[in-house]
Amino acid sequence: MSTMPVIRTLTRAAKHVVQSPCCGCQTSVVPVRFIGVSPRQVPSDASFHSVSFTETDHPRVLITGGLGQLGVGLAKLLRKQFGKNNVILSDIRKPPDSVFYSGPFIYSDILDYKNLREIIVNNRITWLIHYSALLSAVGEANVPLARAVNITGLHNILDIAAEHSLRLFVPSTIGAFGPTSPRNPTPDLCIQRPRTIYGVSKVHAELMGEYYHYRYGLDFRCLRYPGIISADTQPGGGTTDYAVQIFHDAMKTGKFDCNLKPDTRLPMMYIDDCLRATLEVLEAPAEALSMRTYNINAMSFTPEQLAEEVQKHMPELKVSYSVDPVRQGIADSWPMDFDDSNARKDWGWKHEYDLPELVTTMLNLLNTDSRLARVN
Repeated sequence: MSTMPVIRTLTRAAKHVVQSPCCGCQTSVVPVRFIGVSPRQVPSDASFHSVSFTETDHPRVLITGGLGQLGVGLAKLLRKQFGKNNVILSDIRKPPDSVFYSGPFIYSDILDYKNLREIIVNNRITWLIHYSALLSAVGEANVPLARAVNITGLHNILDIAAEHSLRLFVPSTIGAFGPTSPRNPTPDLCIQRPRTIYGVSKVHAELMGEYYHYRYGLDFRCLRYPGIISADTQPGGGTTDYAVQIFHDAMKTGKFDCNLKPDTRLPMMYIDDCLRATLEVLEAPAEALSMRTYNINAMSFTPEQLAEEVQKHMPELKVSYSVDPVRQGIADSWPMDFDDSNARKDWGWKHEYDLPELVTTMLNLLNTDSRLARVN
């Protein structure tokens, strides 16, 4: 017997059920969110909120751009807190073995909306930490790529985070300020007119994240990082990377040539403080947050002050200055010091590393790594 009459009968029955009001009452149109629909098309009264977690129900975390300076360290911290398999590191590059075997890793291209959405759905992601970005000096060398990664990629992240009710963290930077911003100190709220594509894209991220929060209820959280110093990664093209390079050069050659002027003061932070601040703001109760974008800070110093502190441990270190006009111009437009009083008041931010502790820690770590490399 042919199945076509049966199919037609079922189709008519389904249409009748869908189109006919039940119990004699008036049908109402309920706004439905379909996968693939941009949140910009959702009614203004739609509301999306992040899942709240119990002690036994940990968040499922995805970190984009995870092979950069911060991703690997943050994954290690979050895995210790929430369990190894609940934190997925992602990037478009091949990870080293040490990263690949330390926990879940997946290929993820933030410019591929479909691929990114599949990852979110298939892995039941609830927290999204978006580290993918081109940094200041690298971005100036390739503006079209920086625009694509830092802005178009962000739009994909925002739409997917709102669509799936994620808690979204996007870092910002001292580079989000410009030469007309107050520089010493720089408050959370003031004029922002950056002159790099990196800075412009970060202001865009701050404003779009806050817009999605107020418009769609997206649980957006953002910290403006100062220069971050870490022994685990090589400098990656940022203007503040001289403060990492000096330690590597001191250990390898005993000579350091700085690309900024000796009196260029910038806010800085050791990576352990940065990662802890990120976790703390992610875990903070929403009602504790008086704003969605916060400054955080630990210390401010100049290349000359950093060199003098290193020379207390390595008196033989020779320091010279060959100023890069591009990087110097960027640094001169950035804050000299950050006012992070709101972060300290709202969710209890408190740094642990000052300049002497920073230098001692970096030299000890790099000296240990150097000895291990020689043994191997």
